[in-house]
Formats: sequence, structure tokens, C-alpha cells
Amino acid sequence: MNIAYFLIPKSETAYLFDDYTLRQALEKMRAHGYTRIPVISRSGAFLDVVGEGDFLWYMLDHSNGDGVSMYGAENLKLRDVLATLGNRRIYLPVRITATREELIGLAMKQNFVPVTDDDGSYIGIVTRRNIIRFFASEHAPKPQ
Repeated sequence: MNIAYFLIPKSETAYLFDDYTLRQALEKMRAHGYTRIPVISRSGAFLDVVGEGDFLWYMLDHSNGDGVSMYGAENLKLRDVLATLGNRRIYLPVRITATREELIGLAMKQNFVPVTDDDGSYIGIVTRRNIIRFFASEHAPKPQ
């Protein structure tokens, strides 16, 4: 089975650019109601997934004791947050050519799986909900 069947294309997903300010990133996440969101470069390359906790820890670690206000967050770039995350990758991407087993393995650990093309460009996501919906309908009793 081709994982493209499950794909929600980039044009229908929310994502952040790494050159956004922290304020822009937080406002976009809040507007969409997401707690985690993919981050891409302006060239379209998938970089990572960032979450509310990542912002919180970054602001706590980089404040002068006064915290970081939303106005102060206008001077900080999302790529600076990504740089502090190091090798901590919770949400791993799959290539569009991944096997169903690879996709399901990641979906068991993450609510959504970012999908890239062979060049590493972000092309969309596969949600755990779509995978479950597919298998539920496949195994649902057939009407007699």
C-alpha cells in the first residue's frame, strides 16, 4: 500500500518557517489549536517538529530571570529554538516511499508523521487518525 493514500498534502496543513519569530510561531500554533507543528525552511526542506514545551524550555533557559514577553519573542527566531533542541527528535519524518510498516511504527509513537519527498522536502503529514480510520473501515463488518 502506498502511504500517499493517507497523506494530507502540505497545502492543507499548518507549518512554520524557521525564520519566523517566536511570536509568529506561537500565534500560528494558537490560531490552529496545535501543540506541535512541523518546521520547514523557505526552500521547503523539512527541519523538525516543534511543540509548546520546546518554546517554554527555550524561554526559561534564555531569559534573564524576568521571563520572555510576547514582545521580547519578536526578536527571537524559531531557528534559534531548533538549534537548542540538539538531537532530540521526537517526531521523525518518513519518505513518501516508506513502507506501511515504517509508517505505522512511527504513528504508534507520534500523533502525526511528517512526510518528505526523496529530496527531503516537506510534502505533508499522515495522521494517526487517518490510519486508524482506514483500518477500522477495512475491518468493519460488511452489510449482508
